[in-house]
Amino acid sequence: MTEPTDVPETELLRLDNQICFSVQAASRAFNGVYRTLLKDLGLTYPQYLVMLVLWEHGDLPVKQIGEYLRLDSGTLSPLLKRLEATGYVRRTRSTEDERSVTIRLTDTGAAMRGQALCVPRGILEASDLSAEEATTLHSLLLRVTGSLDAAANAPGAGAAAG
Repeated sequence: MTEPTDVPETELLRLDNQICFSVQAASRAFNGVYRTLLKDLGLTYPQYLVMLVLWEHGDLPVKQIGEYLRLDSGTLSPLLKRLEATGYVRRTRSTEDERSVTIRLTDTGAAMRGQALCVPRGILEASDLSAEEATTLHSLLLRVTGSLDAAANAPGAGAAAG
């Protein structure tokens, strides 16, 4: 692995050399393709992510969906309300703890799963990656995310350098 001290100072602050910018640019490009692929399903990308979680795990409390998607309830709640308004999910308040809301797929939402199979296939095709390259990229991104999460949560991570 290249150490930051091995890179000339003139290169350190170049935009094209920033990994985070490359990831952000790729994310924006992905979102453009997702927007097109999801249009026929009537879903936004964040709504699609919620549907993926529900198709995979079934009924879940909002809190757990938020944990899977790394979203807080303030972001997730309006998104879930819109999914409910479209008839894809149903929100049910817990009788034991009225602060807890469980999200369930409706029959329409469950049936949409088959239609959504074209989405990951379309993304793979648009990315011009082989299945093996996509798997490698996915693994690297998971590793980077884990490492960055650990660094952000390390003692003193918020302290100013100096």
